[in-house]
Amino acid sequence: MSDQDSTLSPVDPVASSAAPPEAQVVAEGEGGLSGAWHAYVTKLKAGDVGSLPVIVALVLTTAYFTYRSAVFFTALNFANLITQVAVTALIAIGVVFVLLIGEIDLSIGSVTGVCAVCVAWFAQPETGHTVPGVAAMFLACGLGLAIGFVNGVFRAVIGVPSFIVTLSALLIYNGVIIRWIGSQATIGIQNETINNFANYWLPANWGWALAAAVSIGFALVTAFNIWSRQRAGLPLGNVALLVFKVGLVSALTWIVVAICNHGRSPGVPFSGVILVVMIAFWTFIARRTTFGRHVYAVGGNPEAARRSGINVKFIRIVVFMISSLMCAIGGIVLAGSLGGVATDVGSYQSTFLAAIASAVIGGTSLVGGRGRVVGALLGATVLGTITNGLGLLGTSAAIELMIDGTILLLAVTLDTLARRKLEQSGR
Repeated sequence: MSDQDSTLSPVDPVASSAAPPEAQVVAEGEGGLSGAWHAYVTKLKAGDVGSLPVIVALVLTTAYFTYRSAVFFTALNFANLITQVAVTALIAIGVVFVLLIGEIDLSIGSVTGVCAVCVAWFAQPETGHTVPGVAAMFLACGLGLAIGFVNGVFRAVIGVPSFIVTLSALLIYNGVIIRWIGSQATIGIQNETINNFANYWLPANWGWALAAAVSIGFALVTAFNIWSRQRAGLPLGNVALLVFKVGLVSALTWIVVAICNHGRSPGVPFSGVILVVMIAFWTFIARRTTFGRHVYAVGGNPEAARRSGINVKFIRIVVFMISSLMCAIGGIVLAGSLGGVATDVGSYQSTFLAAIASAVIGGTSLVGGRGRVVGALLGATVLGTITNGLGLLGTSAAIELMIDGTILLLAVTLDTLARRKLEQSGR
């Protein structure tokens, strides 16, 4: 069957076997929370560590920097940390999709930069191309989609390795950034809509309303899933565990909003709201759609996916478009937070390394087929916490780079060891 065959039934065995564990029909541990705990311990022994290492790392780093700096665990710094994490996490979402199909995108730094320049240039009166802020953002997103489409075509249709395609794109668009900005050196952003995209803070009442909306929305989605499975005659899984997850997500949401609304903190950053929306949307795409199952299938075994009728070329092209689109959204937030762009926007150190490291640290496998969108948030939060804490302690940039590199190496090593143990256990 050719790659051009793009249809596949929702019950395709290849797509189902390669789907994320949380999307498969499994009853995780009978017997309520106790059964869920025993099931989780069994998964750990088999090598499926999930998000446990990154959560442990986040708790330890937070405790360490809270002990070392009186400023670290304050409401104002917490709100600023959300804004810092948002850019990296948004870009890392796209990286997760690329890694899930076993590819790599080295161009994310320069794509973020060129899209940030695009939104700034179109909204800058001095360029003579002033357009409404929303229109400028749509143009930047369109540019990102076009870049991703070109990268995907070179990889999927022509067959050039993604490493070479995206490395070339990194160099090309770095040159485009320098040429586009030209003798101006910098382009300031005077458009209020674009600046508010990153710098707006929700009033306290809006923050509480957001917490209520997230809590109720997550509970309704969970209830709908249980009802759908019951109606279809499928196993419900561990309902007690699902209720616990609803309570945990709700509690964390209210705590975050409470911290952001405390004291001198200006409130919940709008960039954080954008991040939550993107996490929810792309999690739904990855876990609840046929396209998402196809992504995992291609990452698990491209040839088997092709033989089962999945249009592998189409999946690869769309995934690279998703990656560049998220770079564009991250670039808009970055440009707004900086109030302008310069020739070094989207540089290798600040964007490329951090986004890929966030995806890997968050549990996405470098060989494809395993990972979660929310892992991008977890990984970016760990790196952002470390960067923020080291900055408060006055640590040099050299030490920060060495620490980030060490964390990335440990994450990849853990992924390698976990994958080896999973293979030995036959999972």
